This record gives sequence, structure tokens and C-alpha cells, in this order.
Amino acid sequence: MDLYNTTSAATAKLFTEKYSTSFQLASRLFDKSIRSDIYNVYGLVRIADEIVDTYNGKDAKVLLDDLEKEVYAAIGRGYSVNPIVHAFQLTANSAGITQELIKPFFGSMRTDLGSVRLSQKQYQDYIYGSAEVVGLMCLKVFVAGNKKQYEDLRPGAQRLGAAYQKVNFLRDFAHDSQVLKRAYFPQVNFKTFDEASKAKIIKDIEADFAAAEPYVKKLPTNARAAVATSYRYYSELLKALQSASAKDIKTQRIRLPNGKKLAIFVQTGTSQKLLRRT
Repeated sequence: MDLYNTTSAATAKLFTEKYSTSFQLASRLFDKSIRSDIYNVYGLVRIADEIVDTYNGKDAKVLLDDLEKEVYAAIGRGYSVNPIVHAFQLTANSAGITQELIKPFFGSMRTDLGSVRLSQKQYQDYIYGSAEVVGLMCLKVFVAGNKKQYEDLRPGAQRLGAAYQKVNFLRDFAHDSQVLKRAYFPQVNFKTFDEASKAKIIKDIEADFAAAEPYVKKLPTNARAAVATSYRYYSELLKALQSASAKDIKTQRIRLPNGKKLAIFVQTGTSQKLLRRT
């Protein structure tokens, strides 16, 4: 079983790194004791995303439903023949990740199975299920069973998850609108998106970042450097989106230059490691 456990975890790590170079860089700053658990969480997130974003079969809902059922069954039996699910259940069982967080995630994923146009309430529910609960899953790993610490840090994890997701929505606005036929932002669609719409969205994201910042500094040392680095990266990405015109956002995916991205990871990660040692 040890070989299967380590091979499953290695699969989750490989799967996650192949999908995000930014995450790959930031993840190296997690303490080795929790690094594998974070990959295990994101591995599951990625395969669910694959079902709703790239699979074109008419049975996508069946696949998503089956995946959710397999996750619950795997947590119960401590085993899955799906290596990604098996890796996730290892982390879920050790960190105490339950259906309370998993069910909303799959609920939001089901929203993406068709064309998406969300009301304000649906938008808030989607953000919670697609992003905030993922932050809370990671927080479960960070605090290693410390319930008080989890509750104290919970608001920050939710606001930071929400900020990251909203930045992703704005960055991917063109692709989501034109290719996937999804309109996540309430009362905003491709035709009506303009500078005023952009400014309103950015103001909302800035509020999430401001609310989350004090909590980042209070995170356990096993995660603080990695989260601080991702915070800086997404903050810089938001600035790039703010500098871009509404027309640019409607026609391209705004990115940070690779050199600047690497500098963020090196500078922020190094400073956080030095603070941790003092």
C-alpha cells in the first residue's frame, strides 16, 4: 500500500504541475511536510475542471457525479482505483476534509456544464464552491487539526480564494464569454463590458485582497511563504488587468511576463523564508 500511496501522490503532483507553472513555482515554498497534501487537493480540482472545461461528451454530468461519488466512497474505505482520487482521500482523511467542503465544490462544477449566466446570489454561491472551499481545504492541511486556528483563519482563506477566482474570471473573460459561453460576473456580459464594468469588478477584488492580507501574515509557517507569494503574484496580475483596457480584456488573456513572474516568486519567497527564521 505504501508504494500505491506514494505513486498516487506523485501522480497528483505531476498532474497539477503540468497544468500550472505558477502553482508549480509557488508550491515549492510550502513546507515539505504538507507539500504533497496540497498537490493532492489540487489534483482533484484539476480533473473536475477537465470534465467541465474540455470534455465534450453529453455524459459530462454523469462523469462528474461519478467522480463525486467515488471521492466519498474512497474517503470511507480509504482506497480508490483512481490514483488522483486515492491521493485526495489520503489528505482528506488525515486533514479532516469532509463533505461540508467537498459537496459545494462539485455543486459549482455542475454549474459549468451548461452556458452560465449568474445572478448575484448564484455568483456568490459559485465563488464559494469553486474557490473558497478549496482555500478552506488547504487551510485544513495547514493547521493540522487545530480547530481554533482553523476558525480564526477561515475568513481570510475564503476572501483570498474569492480574490483569486475573480482575478481568473477577469483574466479569462474573453475565452469564458466567447468559447465557453459563460458570464460569471452578474449583470455583465461580453457586449456590455466596458471601463465602468471593469472598474467595479476590480474594486470588488481589491476589497477581497485587503480583507485577506492580515490573515496571510497569521498563517502557520508551513504555508506562509507560499501563500504570501501567491498573494503577491495575483495582486500584480490584478494591477496588469487594471492597466489593460476593457477592449484588451475582451480580446486577449492578460499575463505577467515570465521574468516578472519569476522575480515575484524569488523575492517574496526569499523574504518570507528569512522572516520565518528570525
